[in-house]
Amino acid sequence: MIKAIKQKGIVNKDGKIEVQSPELQEGTEVEVIILVTSSETDTTEYLLSTEANKRELLEAIERVEKQEELITIKPEEWHEKYSI
Repeated sequence: MIKAIKQKGIVNKDGKIEVQSPELQEGTEVEVIILVTSSETDTTEYLLSTEANKRELLEAIERVEKQEELITIKPEEWHEKYSI
C-alpha cells in the first residue's frame, strides 16, 4: 500500500532538504519526489492585480455572456490578417 505524506520545506545551505515525519518508523524505505514551486506570477493573478484590470476583465466577461459588443471575424479574414 502506498501512503502519501505532503510537506513543504525550504532548501538549506548546500542544497540540503530535511524531512521529519514521526509517523514513519525508522528504517522505512521511502521514495522522495521534489516539486519546486514556481516563483512566476500566475497570469490570472497578474491580470487581476489592479482594480482597473480587474474591472476591464469582468466587464469583458459580462459582454461575452450577454453577446454584446462582440467582434466577429471569418476564418478567411483571420488567415489573411494573421497568417505568417
